[in-house]
Amino acid sequence: MRPAEELRTDFPALSQTAHGRPLAYLDNAATTQKPKAVLEAVRSFYERDCANVHRGLYALSVRATEAFESSRRRVADFIGAASPEEIIFTRGTTEAINLIAATAGRSLLQPGDGVLLTEMEHHANLVPWQRLVPSGIRLYFLSVEDDQGTIDWNRVDEMAKKHRIRMLAFTHVSNSLGKVNAAAEICSRARSLGLFTLVDAAQSVGHRHLSVREIGCDFLAFSGHKMCAPTGIGVLYGRRELLELLPPYQTGGEMIAEVRLDQSSWKDPPHRFEAGTPNIGGAIGLRAAIDYLQAVGLDAIERHTASLAAYAASGLAAIPGIRILGPPDRRAGIVSFVLDRVHAHDLVAFLDQEGLALRAGDHCNQPLLRKLGLAATARASFYLYNVREEVDRLVAGVETARRYFAG
Repeated sequence: MRPAEELRTDFPALSQTAHGRPLAYLDNAATTQKPKAVLEAVRSFYERDCANVHRGLYALSVRATEAFESSRRRVADFIGAASPEEIIFTRGTTEAINLIAATAGRSLLQPGDGVLLTEMEHHANLVPWQRLVPSGIRLYFLSVEDDQGTIDWNRVDEMAKKHRIRMLAFTHVSNSLGKVNAAAEICSRARSLGLFTLVDAAQSVGHRHLSVREIGCDFLAFSGHKMCAPTGIGVLYGRRELLELLPPYQTGGEMIAEVRLDQSSWKDPPHRFEAGTPNIGGAIGLRAAIDYLQAVGLDAIERHTASLAAYAASGLAAIPGIRILGPPDRRAGIVSFVLDRVHAHDLVAFLDQEGLALRAGDHCNQPLLRKLGLAATARASFYLYNVREEVDRLVAGVETARRYFAG
């Protein structure tokens, strides 16, 4: 991996100041900055090849279609899918999970079936499943046992047999705790029990090597904007034989095979699930982001962010009154913490004046934080362009805040 100090020069946004201080962008779990290669790819599409896809026989449309479908092939290769037909472009992780919850609820799941989740799920992998409850689907949860995100995955067997579980949906990396769940082992266990599996990979794709064939999941969802791509583009991976069983999520143009006044028929996957004009520029930007990340090296990115998170957790732990959430080891590049008698919003607003960009709040994890007795945390999250100097500034800033709020 090129040194992070060198990589930073690829990201124009990182050269700016905030409140007169060099910007330390530490909110990468929410969204990542974009390298010049991605910005240029999107700009080039809109300047040279801007046309609708799949519908035109003229040169611009042909080029746009090839670029769009090339992006689909690139994504399939990136995550180890068996074919591009297993890749559906969505607006992001949230839409991808909504798509599966809505369509599986009408095909793969029957009234009385159960969906098994964990207490650490992002709202995007909770609320869509709640909407199936009125149709007779039942929700069950694996408990988070402590601040570290410990879950007894052995309970999957017991619950599957007791509650007629048909679907297990879980996060690969917790966006609040930095906990990395053993996705391949979990999916193997679920498969042996005959369960469908969905992996929320929003915090893992683009941060570590990932292969859907190695994980063995049925469905996997992620967002481009958390891996250097534009906002508004995401991916749902699904095993082809299962996608063929699912009805459309939305209807309209592009996803139809034939339309009559009284009925319509649908295209095969993936186009069945991509109604209307897609985010063509976003897909092209996603391909450029994948090229960039693979050139840097996914294994190196994982090591770098884990090292920064461990360094940050160690430094913050020395500050009196700090409570750090998440595992002591095998932590992803996320550190959430609270400071005694200081609200997370006040702490992060204070740090902003020091040029430090962190996130404060419940991180769309209200049930988890409620379980841990918290309303909000401050969260620092790291990516390939962050450096140790920024972590030192974070630790110093929190210590300054502690003294300031202590009066």
